[in-house]
Amino acid sequence: MTLRPLYDRIVVKRIEEKQQMQGGLHIPDSAKEKPQEGEVIAIGKGKRLEDGKVVPLDVKVGDRVLLGKYSGSEIKLDGEEYLIIREDEVLGILEGATKLAKAS
Repeated sequence: MTLRPLYDRIVVKRIEEKQQMQGGLHIPDSAKEKPQEGEVIAIGKGKRLEDGKVVPLDVKVGDRVLLGKYSGSEIKLDGEEYLIIREDEVLGILEGATKLAKAS
């Protein structure tokens, strides 16, 4: 199943970094903070202005973005968790993050 967001909304999948604790401590999922980094999975057509024009979004599919802690609406689709947010809730685009991840 695919999801196409409307207007200035985007679908983001949170990127969870694996944390290794020294001493073998295990932190349960309920105590972990949600990651504030995500990858854009799908985007809408753009933001509609008052005069009716549609302005394309600055983010594109595949971008890694920085999110606010409590932004968006969480959804579950085909067993995967996603976040639907408006483009103005994106704090920034992480440039070069995908290159660093591939080099590791």
